[in-house]
Amino acid sequence: MLLRRITQFLIIYALGIALLLGLKYVLGLSNYVIPGPVEIWATTETVFSRYWADTINTLTVAIVGQVISVALALLVGIVGRQTTWFGSFVKVAAYNVQAYPIVALAPIIFILLGDGLIPRLLIAAMICYFPLLLVVIGVMSEPVVDIEHFYRITGRMRWQFEIKIRAFENLSKLTTVVSGSATLAMAGTIVAEFIAANAGIGYSIRIALYQSDLAKILVALFLIGISLSVYQGLLEWTGAAVKRRWTVT
Repeated sequence: MLLRRITQFLIIYALGIALLLGLKYVLGLSNYVIPGPVEIWATTETVFSRYWADTINTLTVAIVGQVISVALALLVGIVGRQTTWFGSFVKVAAYNVQAYPIVALAPIIFILLGDGLIPRLLIAAMICYFPLLLVVIGVMSEPVVDIEHFYRITGRMRWQFEIKIRAFENLSKLTTVVSGSATLAMAGTIVAEFIAANAGIGYSIRIALYQSDLAKILVALFLIGISLSVYQGLLEWTGAAVKRRWTVT
């Protein structure tokens, strides 16, 4: 899984660079507009170590933000699975919060909390939690009729066991959405850094944009993609390992 993820990203990145260089030579653009291979390589040697540290910083924030969003989605999904007034209220509240675009809320967050770690975590969690929430609510609200019926008629059904049954039956779906939400968490963190933060790869991209340095941006995109591919591959591997363990037990 991990090797496949990395290989797919490298192919996509290489095709993107090839397309960019093709436009450069077809249109006769200068290195100032689109840098050539020599300029890209020279820039990579210059900024790689610093950008890699920035990328790890951003990825760490994105992972923590995603963990927060997963926890919130599970909490809301478990509470909201019941067709009660409170369960319905929790779901409606979660949906209404998501109705506000993050670009409208981000300035308020930065004004209230500054440009440190907390706003980056909050924005990352806010961006990726909603897809998680929808899937978790769908999974937790859908009974596994045959299995649950057996445990109910034998009097052994507990709400914790009900959640475990539904999670196991939909583990592949949950693994896919958690892996996909990593992309949103990373994107949310980069957006936060680009808007007002003073650290991370998003901040470095903002500086490179002000300098009109496309080569630096391409290096940053490579590091973002490779780190995210590794992380998503590990998430998929972990999901498969958990399913194997649950199957055995």
